[in-house]
Amino acid sequence: MSQEAFKIRGGKKLKGSVKVNGSKNATVALLAASVMNHGQTVLNNVPAIEEINRWVEILRSIGMEIKREGKKMWLSRPEKLNIKNIDIKAAKKTRSVIMLIGALAGSLEKYFIPQAGGCKLGARTVRPHLFALEDYGMKIKTKRGGFEITAKNLRPSKNNVMYETGDTVTESAIMVAAQLPGKTVIKMASANYMVQDLCFFLEKLGVKIKGIGTSTLEIKGKRKLKKKVEYFISEDPIEAMFFISLAIVTKSHLIIKRCPIDFLELELLKLEKMGQGFKIRRRYKSGNKKTHLVDLEIFPSRLVALEDKIHALPFPGLNMDNLPFFVPIAMMAKGKTLIHDWVYENRAVYFTELNRLGGKITLIDSHRVEIEGPTRLRSADLTSPPALRPAAIILVAMLGARGQSILRNVYSINRGYENLEERLRSVGADIELVKEN
Repeated sequence: MSQEAFKIRGGKKLKGSVKVNGSKNATVALLAASVMNHGQTVLNNVPAIEEINRWVEILRSIGMEIKREGKKMWLSRPEKLNIKNIDIKAAKKTRSVIMLIGALAGSLEKYFIPQAGGCKLGARTVRPHLFALEDYGMKIKTKRGGFEITAKNLRPSKNNVMYETGDTVTESAIMVAAQLPGKTVIKMASANYMVQDLCFFLEKLGVKIKGIGTSTLEIKGKRKLKKKVEYFISEDPIEAMFFISLAIVTKSHLIIKRCPIDFLELELLKLEKMGQGFKIRRRYKSGNKKTHLVDLEIFPSRLVALEDKIHALPFPGLNMDNLPFFVPIAMMAKGKTLIHDWVYENRAVYFTELNRLGGKITLIDSHRVEIEGPTRLRSADLTSPPALRPAAIILVAMLGARGQSILRNVYSINRGYENLEERLRSVGADIELVKEN
């Protein structure tokens, strides 16, 4: 089976402007929510990435009709979904398929959702979902290869406290509540960008939601959601951070358009305190009329390491998916930086791959690394890690390293970034996507 690789001749200054695409994580949430709507769902600003391709395969396999034209997608569901026909291969390639547990709760009383690794996802990941959905009366059994769900006689919850302030678990809890007549109160909810997009979409379907953007949501659901609804997906703050880090590492003057500023403010403040120069050129709103966007101009700058550790927190804290991008950034800063990735088990281990590009990164434990800079990057031949963000930061570093680098097996990057090599070439990067046997 052939794989794809990036061939990169790095160390080049980038210039011009690049536009941030629609959010991957918001899109998968809205694709899950589309099965709740008995009317037609129209989504705009849909990114053309592998993660979305897998979701299209999953939804078509259970009976959804889907049409795509460019960044627009039309979705219609039959009166009865055939969950037994679900594309298991596609489902096991995206862990976000777990959101179908909540999305299908208003349509089916008993169903099975395949999941990559089944129990191997780990108790820390699965248990918050179980606790949140069981609060509505749902019964979930972890089986080999996925989850068996019984969703009979569900009821609203007056006090559904999230065991963990996670994005996906909050979205799952919201989707069930939206399909139950009566009032549900969700506490310790994530207020992150994809959760807000889901709430805005459900409001268009007639669901009443109070507290969007806060940690307490009050939801008045409906037994049947049936409405032709069109929604514009907001832009991706994680993709914006990719280009911000790229401009910094390549010491380039770059304009990044359509950045969702509310979800980047803390990241930018930390960069400012490190000495990074930038300017907000224009403020406006996304196509959903809700999300605030800016055009961000990044200038070549000399950075100094922060004395404080850099760590993620639930929104409005520093985004856990943006945290890895501070690794190549810290490599450019004079001094030592401590990065604490407390959310994920062992993700920090992948950060040390940047040592093969000249980094001085010490792994303290499975969650913490110390980075000494500034670093003179050098080219290397590496295989992409199976995780999206660690793979993306290796690509960033390669684009800043003089000489030819190769990053092999880049499916994990294509999961989350659309036509990346073309967009990078448009601002002066020397990068090619090649097939390998």
